[in-house]
Amino acid sequence: MEKHILFIDDSPTIRSSVSFCLRNAGYKVTEAIDGEDGLQKMESMKEETQSLSLIITDINMPRMDGITFILKVKETEFKFVPILVLTTEAEESLIKKGREAGAAGWLLKPFQPEQLLWAVKKVVWSK
Repeated sequence: MEKHILFIDDSPTIRSSVSFCLRNAGYKVTEAIDGEDGLQKMESMKEETQSLSLIITDINMPRMDGITFILKVKETEFKFVPILVLTTEAEESLIKKGREAGAAGWLLKPFQPEQLLWAVKKVVWSK
């Protein structure tokens, strides 16, 4: 079964490069431009009874930041879907806040494709 990943980032360049990397590795990818858009995409997936294997989100985004998004996801039927954070933020207090919100992992930009795919594989295929 194809693994479906929701990727949320406000940068078109980052969305394009991460999605390209994930699709080349055989994953189905849905992109969102911020947390609000991500929640709307998840609502559409629910209506279409699509499964979701992983969410990858940025932290600094307009309309809804990544931490708020993670907290909102944990209130939905997708609350058990693992969430990885891919961000430029390396501050320990923010990482702690992310983990407390429910993030399963924290990766830093700029990302290395091998590192991203290793983390995705570890989280997605360990279920």
